[in-house]
Amino acid sequence: MGTHRHILKTLRSIALDHANAGHPDLASMARELGSEVHRDAAALASRLASLRKRQQGFERFVLTRRNTPPLSIVVMAWPANHASPLSDHSDSWGLEMALVGALEVQSFQAEASSGELILQGREWLGPGDGLWFERDTRQLRRCRNLSRHETALSLHVYGADLTEHPASGQARPAGALIAAPSHRLAASRLHG
Repeated sequence: MGTHRHILKTLRSIALDHANAGHPDLASMARELGSEVHRDAAALASRLASLRKRQQGFERFVLTRRNTPPLSIVVMAWPANHASPLSDHSDSWGLEMALVGALEVQSFQAEASSGELILQGREWLGPGDGLWFERDTRQLRRCRNLSRHETALSLHVYGADLTEHPASGQARPAGALIAAPSHRLAASRLHG
């Protein structure tokens, strides 16, 4: 049956190969990562089952973190119905991909005159589906696990230090202000 370490090493290796270009071709990275996830989604779900069963709430598992050039590769475990607060990633590029389960990714833009948040898009990601964004998109993003019962897992590759971005909290109304959580999350490091 194997463990999660092998598949996570493979995904990390693919992301690193693309990210070493400084500013990667995100579409190409998404295709290659998605192909690996789609290759055998059932086996992947089975190998990552231990991460889904931890029941530790929202967790981040750092696969890679470096400063020059900045890069974070992180697996996130999203408890049932968990939603992140709105996050501003306009200072970096990024790619988000569902590994197990389904996520909803909402994009908002603040109206210049009133500051009111306007929903710009809503995407649903299943295993192997990915979204990416370029630097300076000026959009705020929020992710939510669509399941009411199961933990979802996702892979995030960012040209910045992702461990500093808030990702815990409950869903807020679309017009709510950005709010950082009152506590910091400790990032776990997966060795192997």
